[in-house]
Amino acid sequence: MIGPGRAGRSLAIALSNAGWGLAGMLGRHDDLRSAAHGVDALVIATPDGDVAAVSAAVDPSPTAVVLHLAGSLGLDALAPHPRRASVHPLVTLPEPEVGAVRLRAGGFFAVAGDPLALDLVAALGGQPLAVPDDARAAYHAAACLAANHVVALLGQVERVAAQAGVPVAAFVELARGAVDDVAAVGPARALPGPVARGDRATIERHRAVLDPAERAAYDALVEVAERLVGGRPAEPPAEEPAACR
Repeated sequence: MIGPGRAGRSLAIALSNAGWGLAGMLGRHDDLRSAAHGVDALVIATPDGDVAAVSAAVDPSPTAVVLHLAGSLGLDALAPHPRRASVHPLVTLPEPEVGAVRLRAGGFFAVAGDPLALDLVAALGGQPLAVPDDARAAYHAAACLAANHVVALLGQVERVAAQAGVPVAAFVELARGAVDDVAAVGPARALPGPVARGDRATIERHRAVLDPAERAAYDALVEVAERLVGGRPAEPPAEEPAACR
């Protein structure tokens, strides 16, 4: 394993708990030239921007699979290694012990390249998603929207809620319930609130009290919600009560 950060250490613990042996954990100051020799797999768990340089610093092995964990990169970042793969877990890894548990919780992993990637995901009890190189950027953008941008949005919730003297914790279950609804019925059906109802008066009341620094993000998300409403399937007609027939 090259990269002793949160992702690398989380995966090392998870794979060790799944019965895989860890030959070593290497960092930026270690000699990487022989890292792929004498192992079945070499995992590059560095930030995306460092993967290509780290890969180039390792002497190729004809048998070892060299794989990265970068969601936005294809297999070309692992040149010149003959056996290449990528495994990107669709889970958040806040710290190694928590991350190791989440990696074995049955989530999804984007995979490409050598079949050993599928073996790794199977060992963790995960669900593989085949994502080809030409779709990696779109896939990773979606992943960032689902996690990074949701956290950033809750940061805005915290700031706006502070105007009312309410802590962000009061809204976490609301957000969690909305995500559960998306899982159950899809985003279009799950959308609640004034945009879904076409209630422009309430939206304007919100805009009137928002700090100008918060208004652009609010307006952008209103527009995104309106696109979602526009794509909703038609509701089935309600059955008339017997007394009205």
